[in-house]
Amino acid sequence: ETAGAVLNDFFFFVNSLMNFIRWSRCCIMARKKPVPSGLRIKDLSFSGVPVRVYEPTAASREKKRGLVYFHGGGWMFGCIGNIYSKKQYDYNEVCQYISLESDTIVVSVGYRLAPEHRYPAHLDDCEVVTRHFLSIAATDFGVDPRRVAVGGDSAGANLAAALCQRLSKTQDCHLPSPCAQVLIYPALQMADFHLPSYQQNHSVPILFRGRAVFYFLQYLNGNTSVSQQILEGKHVPVELKRRYKKWLDPDNLPPQFRKGARSPQVIPSHDGHVYHIIKQGLDPEISPLLAEDDVLRLAPPTFVLTCEFDVLRDDGILFCKRLKDAGVEVTWEHLSDGFHGIISFFNQGWLTFQSSQKGMDSIVRYVRTL
Repeated sequence: ETAGAVLNDFFFFVNSLMNFIRWSRCCIMARKKPVPSGLRIKDLSFSGVPVRVYEPTAASREKKRGLVYFHGGGWMFGCIGNIYSKKQYDYNEVCQYISLESDTIVVSVGYRLAPEHRYPAHLDDCEVVTRHFLSIAATDFGVDPRRVAVGGDSAGANLAAALCQRLSKTQDCHLPSPCAQVLIYPALQMADFHLPSYQQNHSVPILFRGRAVFYFLQYLNGNTSVSQQILEGKHVPVELKRRYKKWLDPDNLPPQFRKGARSPQVIPSHDGHVYHIIKQGLDPEISPLLAEDDVLRLAPPTFVLTCEFDVLRDDGILFCKRLKDAGVEVTWEHLSDGFHGIISFFNQGWLTFQSSQKGMDSIVRYVRTL
């Protein structure tokens, strides 16, 4: 009984600490502001999942486009506040700007988070919301369901890419597929944390190399005891490394992104125990970059934004190449002075960076074409 009580106290402490961190993050990254003119914001629930809907109020002669947006935050953070309460939402500025500037109805999804929930809870929530919105887009929001895209940043971009692959395998004849995927510095694979961008930006805020592994593991199963072995490349069997090499080879990157990178140390064998713990993380639903060609061919037109000073830069660039090779229409925007999380600093007063505006405008330009 004593051990059980101690364990319960420990989990209560961890849960309280996580909630405090989430609250602090939202307070730091968000400020309470009035709703901009020309925009209506609603807090709703789609099939039991909380969403915040941004609706431009300007009259339109045709049905609007839609974007279902999955926020970033390492599958652990990110919040949707209630417009009638004092809670904040740390992607408010991003969604408002996209909605107003592109005349698009944006549905921002409050999917479940780790560590309380593990894969596939996050992805399941995103799928439920997307299907729900597609089914009511025309009747309830005046949106053409054939002009609904999905998108997100960082972990949210991972969910968007994985969702498009999942939907392509389980097409519903009654619902159209997303017309595009908008991927903002996406996290796309946990097979290789030694790509040039991981080497060059291993200690660049706000996403360190070690934290990237930590977040993937939190999403997967919460077993972070194998982090070091993953960083050392001991988690993938040799035969799988050979298979993935054609997709993850640094030679597939443009030369300017390979400068100063070292060839990874050859690991003659893997740690079977570690592989057993993480092998589901190599599934395309968690590592969309590792999907087979026949799956990638079914992807919708894709926008990818990458940042120079970001460990995830090469994931995005390699995904662009794979999609193009598969015949998918790809629009790639690279911020040469950007870092991971840059759009979260958009319109944040003294915290705003020039690249934040540039990145946001590139997203809006693309969404307008849908």
